[in-house]
Amino acid sequence: MRYLVKGTQMKEIDRFTITQVGIPSLVLMERAALAVAEEADRAAGPGGRILAAAGLGNNGADAVAAARMLKEKGHPAAVILVGDRERGTEELKLQLSIAERLGVTVEQFGDFIPGGCEVLIDGVFGVGLNRPVTGRYEEFLRFLSEIKAGTVVAVDVPSGISSDTGSLLGPALRADVTVTFGYEKLGTAVYPGKDYRGRLVVADAGFPAEAAEKAGVSAFTFGREDLSRLPARPAYSNKGTFGKVLVVGGRKNMAGAAYLAALAAYRTGAGLVKILTPEENREILQTLLPEAVLIPYREEALLEEGGLTQEEVEGLCREASVVVLGPGLGRDEGAVKLVRAVLSAACSPLVLDADGLNIVAEEEDLTRYFTENIVVTPHVLEMARLLHTSVKEVQKDIAGTAAGYADRYGITCVLKDAATVVAGKDGSLYVNSSGCSAMAKGGAGDVLSGVIGALLAQGMEEPEAAALGAYIHGLAGETAAARLGGRAVLARDLADSLEGLA
Repeated sequence: MRYLVKGTQMKEIDRFTITQVGIPSLVLMERAALAVAEEADRAAGPGGRILAAAGLGNNGADAVAAARMLKEKGHPAAVILVGDRERGTEELKLQLSIAERLGVTVEQFGDFIPGGCEVLIDGVFGVGLNRPVTGRYEEFLRFLSEIKAGTVVAVDVPSGISSDTGSLLGPALRADVTVTFGYEKLGTAVYPGKDYRGRLVVADAGFPAEAAEKAGVSAFTFGREDLSRLPARPAYSNKGTFGKVLVVGGRKNMAGAAYLAALAAYRTGAGLVKILTPEENREILQTLLPEAVLIPYREEALLEEGGLTQEEVEGLCREASVVVLGPGLGRDEGAVKLVRAVLSAACSPLVLDADGLNIVAEEEDLTRYFTENIVVTPHVLEMARLLHTSVKEVQKDIAGTAAGYADRYGITCVLKDAATVVAGKDGSLYVNSSGCSAMAKGGAGDVLSGVIGALLAQGMEEPEAAALGAYIHGLAGETAAARLGGRAVLARDLADSLEGLA
């Protein structure tokens, strides 16, 4: 597990390290600049030309210090500065003076004649950028984007990217490599910020672990070492040991979604999977997944005398360790009745997905059944429907949107995107770092709901099951893509690729 920090938290980490621990600012700066210089040196090759673009803050000072180090390594190095240097930080003024004494050319934007370079160091804005870039600075970023640079190395975050939300705050400068200090920034873990960062290098700048604790850092992401969090499989066990998953889904001619959720639940270790689905789906589901227990019902008699009753729904929910509600369910009157019946009856953890979410968006009174054991798994369009807003508005701050919805109802929210965010009922915030574009296929979300359901059935708490489920789901996508290529992966390949992971 590794932490992700916001800009305000990083400033607090910096302040605590300097004022409370006593590590001088210039010591931290030299370590940061050395990490940038090492990456730039590697990219430039012997004698490659270096151009460092610097703003007036300490991010600019880092870039100037790196240019000075690279000059000492034998690279032709120059600094192009935007803004009045007398208005810069004291660290920037000092670094400029040192660099000039060592022969580094410093020129002002407007006087500088553009040309090519092997490496452009982007030190214009750091983690403090929190408003749109306009005026002279906007011109500067556009100017830099037109320079023919072999490699762009960003200092901490690419300029023009919000370190908190990942949103574009102007004509952002796309980096090939981002060297960030101490901790990865939340804004480069989500899109579009992640798309601008290039290869990420997290350098040790000397911040003590206590500083992150004092700053209240809680957002995190997983790595392969976190697969150890998966529930144990004791030798003395039976199918009941590993939980019972009830999948409620699959309207007529929509059996695939229920199948994928059920298959994924089995692949992730659930002991028993039942599927509550219309009679028309019996034959295909029995053929596709004979291991599942089918509970067919007649759609024309749903929740009516002679058909599936409310009491039977309540009994099925009581027997289940977890309910997965919504895959392929449809949105007609019968589906609405079934969602209401299950939400009102479920007393165990419940994963609400797909059409279940769309129905809740249309029938908002259903949220009164939301309890702390609910996990919702919307993609950005479904979240926009739930919030009655636009997809664009949701995408402005993926992490903030997920956290706000989770907090409103005291539930766990899995907001699916290219970098999925899980906001826990406990206030935790997870950003998924696994997965690839091969997963952008119909049915992938159904697989995820089955994975999360199986982890809940095996006893994991909702926030951890959702976060770990998103992580292994993404790993399965990477595995499938490596085997089949980026275009040929199907949702069932994701479920099959859980082998060896879950």
